[in-house]
Amino acid sequence: MKDLTTDVALVGAGPIGLELAVALKRAKIDYVHFDAGQIGSTIAGFPRDTRFFSSNERIAIAAVPLQSADQTKSTREQYLAYLRAVAMQFDLAVNTYERVTAIEPRGDGFRLITRSLLAEKPRACDCRRLILATGGTARPRRLGIPGEDLPTVRHELPDPHEYFRRRMLIIGGRNSAIEAALRCHHAGANVAISYRRDAFDAPSIKYWLLPEITGLIESGRIDARFLTVPTAIAPGRVTLQNRGGETTDIDADFTLVQIGYEADMSLCRMAGIELRGPQQIPAYDDQTMQSNVANLYLAGTVIGGTQSKYRVFIENCHVHIDRIIAALGGRHTLAAEPHYVRPES
Repeated sequence: MKDLTTDVALVGAGPIGLELAVALKRAKIDYVHFDAGQIGSTIAGFPRDTRFFSSNERIAIAAVPLQSADQTKSTREQYLAYLRAVAMQFDLAVNTYERVTAIEPRGDGFRLITRSLLAEKPRACDCRRLILATGGTARPRRLGIPGEDLPTVRHELPDPHEYFRRRMLIIGGRNSAIEAALRCHHAGANVAISYRRDAFDAPSIKYWLLPEITGLIESGRIDARFLTVPTAIAPGRVTLQNRGGETTDIDADFTLVQIGYEADMSLCRMAGIELRGPQQIPAYDDQTMQSNVANLYLAGTVIGGTQSKYRVFIENCHVHIDRIIAALGGRHTLAAEPHYVRPES
């Protein structure tokens, strides 16, 4: 594979990265696009048939309408097909499965070193300006307790069929945990759920799921262990500890950990971007999306670092595109914030 030279290098091909690619093409800006996986790889990692929290119009990109056959919110499968269609419609050239392994500031530009799954050797890409749209959910958070690496412990929901007539414990109390509990229950699993708080965080749960999980818990069909945290996992059981320090063992053939995700801020770090606080929130100018490093811009959920309470979603990142394109063209106008009363995500 040949080394590359371009005006703009764009890293990340999720929804916002693809929307930026369309905008760069429309602005006739020379760019090269990389992603360590396939386009939309974060969405591809969702459990099958997951339905988005946001309405279709709020996650549509590049002014291409997103329609679903039943006029309801898009599923994982529908949205992946939509992203593929956008990439084909605009003939977007994305170097998929080509990971950026190093960023070296050089004069007023950058040199990227990449490694493709399809090439024997790495290659270099020299660019004048760089955009990171690398997202904020690179890997699941871990509990850091004994037994977490047992083969019966998972951090992402597989097909719920795998848990048919088995005892399973779900750890977590936000949207993904609730959705997993319901799907596994309906697939015939014997479900328990452990959550460190005294009640579920209603605003973070899809509104159509909360009444159902509440009813199943109240009827005893799902066993809820509030105000508990796991301290150890062993074959067939999990040890839970309450706030008073007392422990109890709960029978569990399988354990599903649903406590959120961490961002991979390594590219920001190697490029010299200032990362603030335990969430590693990058420094940037919200009028231009330029980081503290000249000619290096941030787009999408990467601006939130590792979010403890999610505030940055696809739906409120579309404005980043107009701001970056304006800045690349030497203009500094603040694109309007979304007119939504509040985010749906």
